Formats: sequence, structure tokens, C-alpha cells
Amino acid sequence: MPRGRRGGRVSALEGGLEEEAPPAAAAVPSALWASQLQPEAAAGQILLRGIFEIGRSSCDVVLSERALRWRPIQPERPAGDSKYDVLCKEEFIELKDIFSVKLKRRYSVKQQGSGTLLGITLFICLKKEQNKLKDSTLDLINLSEDHCDVWFKQFKKILAGFANRPKSLKIILNPQSHKKEATQVYYEKVEPLLRTAGIKTDVTITEYEGHALSLLKECELQEFDGVVCVGGDGSASEIAHALLLRAQKNAGKETDRILTPVRAELPLGLIPAGSTNVLAHSLHGIPHVVTATLHIIMGHIQPVDVCTFSTTDKFLRFGFSAMFGFGGRTLALAEKHRWMSPNQRRDFAIIKALAKLKPEDCEISFLPFISSQDLQERKVEGSPKSVSNDQWQTIQGQILNVSIMAIPCLCSVAPRGLAPNTRLNNGSMALIIARNTSRPEFIKHLKRYASVKNQVTPKTYQSLWRKHGRNE
Repeated sequence: MPRGRRGGRVSALEGGLEEEAPPAAAAVPSALWASQLQPEAAAGQILLRGIFEIGRSSCDVVLSERALRWRPIQPERPAGDSKYDVLCKEEFIELKDIFSVKLKRRYSVKQQGSGTLLGITLFICLKKEQNKLKDSTLDLINLSEDHCDVWFKQFKKILAGFANRPKSLKIILNPQSHKKEATQVYYEKVEPLLRTAGIKTDVTITEYEGHALSLLKECELQEFDGVVCVGGDGSASEIAHALLLRAQKNAGKETDRILTPVRAELPLGLIPAGSTNVLAHSLHGIPHVVTATLHIIMGHIQPVDVCTFSTTDKFLRFGFSAMFGFGGRTLALAEKHRWMSPNQRRDFAIIKALAKLKPEDCEISFLPFISSQDLQERKVEGSPKSVSNDQWQTIQGQILNVSIMAIPCLCSVAPRGLAPNTRLNNGSMALIIARNTSRPEFIKHLKRYASVKNQVTPKTYQSLWRKHGRNE
């Protein structure tokens, strides 16, 4: 049986860490639209001040090093008018939430040239509920060419200061993903946002399984700031493996046996266009195309742990998870019936695998991780001394399923994830072992994944995970 070993990390373009910003903007906390400007956002040198029409109101607009603020210009305050205070409250957006700026013009059929200038349009990334991001616009209306030109150039200069945001991306698109909808998803939802952000793209549409792996072995990647996968979990895993394998070769490491892998040279962005989208769901907290695209545009980087899978003497591949026994058979059956809809394929594979449910004689060796909380609980309970972290333990017997997961593996059928105790980049790997039991009891165990509560029960399976040193 292949053995999972903790590997390096592949970075993913995500919302975990803020992008690099100009020095003045580095320490600003995240903010959304607000009715009143916070003191920390008001700080900083004023760069420009002028009058624009915003939402049918003439506004006094101030551009500082950290934020754009505006307040409606009103006549002298009427005595005792409480509505006036509401109307005149200052609003703002933080500059780090802007991802593009364009001159707003009106064009007519008979008009020659660049059209009539109306003002400036700012393209903004807004944070919504349930981890969602949304693109929005703010129009600053002013008909003066000179006035708008000064402000437009200043905005462009500010955006150029966010060095961590990608300017050129290699797009790898799997046209077979999820009812063959990936191409439509990319060109209708992703490409327009990338174009608005001024990001250059080079698109490759894969033609067969393993195409991405072959491509990334030879492709010149120096001109790109990242690689983006438009597809499902299979495509994303293949591309992550290819990027990490390339990094090992470039570092001069022997790829037949990888013990201390180096991290990928380019970040990997994930656009969820597959059936389950476990990787994108775990990464972004939600399998939402626009959210994933905006994380990439904003240059959000999230390190992600990866496992290396090997036999006793040969490296097999990098991966985020693996299943043996029931889980492995279910995945194999689902892959053979891709002509079915995703839900039908999943249900068919589970039922078929359950009908032929049988245990395997296994011997599993592992190094357990004993957390400080576990140690404290054992002291309270008066338990004997805990096992040393560097002492291998072995489980033998009849096993129905073995899961190895470096990430939580969130999906629609498992809202807390298939491995809820691990995280994206905490150096932990979940080893979940389901011992032999009756079919009804095993079905109860599977149903617990769909529950937000009572997901883990030691009587049905044992969850063991080890903390390894991180490979920076």
C-alpha cells in the first residue's frame, strides 16, 4: 500500500494573506463600505482633493494614501434638521480594495475619436456574507479632461504599487469538467474580470488526461506570475503535482525519492468548474467562481500543505488527499461513469461500493501527534505518560476505509469537511481509519459527514493526525 508522507506546500491564490501594498497602506485593516470613516483609515497624507458627482450628488472627494473619502456638498445646515446628519455622513473605500480604474466615456454612432468624457470608474472588490467576494463599481463624474487625467494617473500609480497582484497568468482549462461547462464558466465569468483588471492571459485547453502535466514540464513560465486551473479536483491536483515536480527538478532534487521537497515556484489559482470542487471549497470557504477570480486578481496568497505519496522505494506523486478501501473504490467507480450527472454518479458509486463492502487486512504505521490540549486532558484524567511523538505506532486488522488528507476537504455533502481537524497550512495530516463494522453502522458513519455536529465518534473510526515540520 502506498504510504503518505508530509510534503512541501503549493501556494494558492486565495484570501488568506493580504497582498503586498505600498508602505503607507500595509497596516490598514480590512474594511467594506462604511457610513463613517474610521480614524486609522483617515490617517495618511492627502494626495488629491476635488469635486465629483457620486450617485447624483456633488461630493467633496479626498484621496489619501490609504483611502478614498467623500461627503455630499450641502447647503448651510438647517437648524434642528436631523435628516441632514444622515445625508452628510462621510463614506469611504480603502485603496487596497480597488483592482482597476478606467476613464468613463460616452460613445455615439456618429462621434469620432475617444468619445465624450464623463469621469472615472473604479472597480472594487467587496466582501459579502459567507466568504463571498463581489465586484462592484464606483463612478466619479466630472467632465473636465484635465481634472480627471490627474486623478486617473494617481489611481494608476497607486494600483501599480500593489506588487503582489498578478499581471500575467497561464490559464489551463479542462473543457470536460462538470457537464463540459468549464469553457463557458471561464469566458463568461472569469475572463471579463481578468480583462477589466488588466491581467494578460495565455489559455491552454487540455485535450487528454495528463495534458497539463506534459505541458508544465516544458512550458516557459518565467513570463507568468501564476498558473490558474479552470476545472475540478482532478485537474487541480494534476496541475499542483506538475508545478511541484517541476520545482524539484529545477532545484536539482532526485525525483525518484523525495524526502524534503521544495515549494512550487509559482502560485496556483483555482477556479471551481468541476463536480465537487473540494479543493476550491476548502481554499476559499465556498465554491464560488467570482470569489475565486477576485482572490486571484487581488493577489491573495494562501500557503497550502501537500502530501507526497510513495511506495517503499519510489515516489509516486504529490497530492492533497488519498483514500483506500471503500473510499478508493467509490472514487474509481464514479470516474468510470462520468457520463452521469454529478449527483447521480456519486450516489451510484456509493451504493455500488456499499453493496460490495468488505474489509481488507491492513497494517498501518504512523507517528501520532499529541497536542498540548491532549496532554493537559490526560494530566487532568490522571492518564499514564503520553507516547513520545517520535515513536511509531501500528494498527493491524480488518479495515474498511483509510483516508489521508492534508486539507479539510470541504464539500456540499460534508460541510465541516471530511477531515475537520486539519487546516490548510498548519503542517498537519489527517489519518482517518474506519475499522470493520456492520454495513448499517458504516452507513451511519458516512451520514455523520453531512452533519455539522456529532461528526466524529471514536466507536466507528479513529482519527489520528501528526504535526510535521513545515517546508518553507
